Amino acid sequence: MKGLAAMLLCFFLLLVAPPSASSSSRKSSKYPKPCNQFVLYYHDILFGRTRNILSNSTSYRITNATNLGNYQFGSLIVFDDPITKDENLRSPPVATAQGLYVYDMRSDYSTLFAFSLIFNSTERKGTLNILGSDPLGPPSRDLSVVGGTGDFFMARGIVTFTTEAIESIEYFRLKMDFKLYECY
Repeated sequence: MKGLAAMLLCFFLLLVAPPSASSSSRKSSKYPKPCNQFVLYYHDILFGRTRNILSNSTSYRITNATNLGNYQFGSLIVFDDPITKDENLRSPPVATAQGLYVYDMRSDYSTLFAFSLIFNSTERKGTLNILGSDPLGPPSRDLSVVGGTGDFFMARGIVTFTTEAIESIEYFRLKMDFKLYECY
């Protein structure tokens, strides 16, 4: 019984002891530098009330909002949006974004994004897969880059969204600042 009490006392002391220098230095170290970094622009043109020409639209609302609040809660939008190197929608696209976003909060504007950037040019080929929450209030938001193919094989990192333009609910432009930390 004394042996068990001694073991419990040692275990308790290990739990309350301050962390060693090696584990505390690991927490205070800075993040590594990105192995690849670039900026692209996402353009979304929603088929809607004033823009009812489907040929100009790049996204379509699949489900309408619920009656729970005024924040589009429950709306599901699928998209095939152009991605450009600059802010101009008429610039040649360098990729397309294909996926969906869902308005997922009843008390504020927020979306859940799940999409792939598809590159098919002489400069880059492959995909980047992006997933994460996009609360629309803050000036910038980070989403996860969870994988990729081709030139982005198994890429991992973050993409920072900054809203650049909003023209009613039917058009918006995002600046996407990519920082990839795993590049093969």
